[in-house]
Amino acid sequence: MKCPFCAHVDNKVVDSRVSKDASVIRRRRQCLDCGQRFTTYERVEELETYVVKKDGSREVYDRNKVKSGIIKALQKRPVSITVVEEFLDNLETQFQEQNLREIPAKDLGEMVINWLRGVDDVAYVRFASVYREFRDVQEFMHELEGLIAARKDNAKHQS
Repeated sequence: MKCPFCAHVDNKVVDSRVSKDASVIRRRRQCLDCGQRFTTYERVEELETYVVKKDGSREVYDRNKVKSGIIKALQKRPVSITVVEEFLDNLETQFQEQNLREIPAKDLGEMVINWLRGVDDVAYVRFASVYREFRDVQEFMHELEGLIAARKDNAKHQS
């Protein structure tokens, strides 16, 4: 590790601390040449996941882009941002655990839709209407009818 003060490469670790979620190690170092102390952060390098678009192009998975779409669907709905962050954390953990290097945009969208279906019906319909590009009211009504039927089916099983 190069000293940010004198660029000398020899230093010693004075103190190490693990972050609250154990994803980062904070290290206090001291340069063996100039004696200055500085802090470094160490984290596991995560593999990038690429989203494969409809046209076959690929772009790096962007948490903020997915989050933005979810937040728009949840606008003025009683769902906390913490719930959204937990979903995104779980989604990204799933990518890492499965060593998922690429995911079709369609599959990613369906994961979000399926999660929203269980969180908030209005947000689900909002997201689905944009994501599935409903062409007319009939397609929209078909989606709503499926949602209503699923609710009735759940109500029957609970009673």
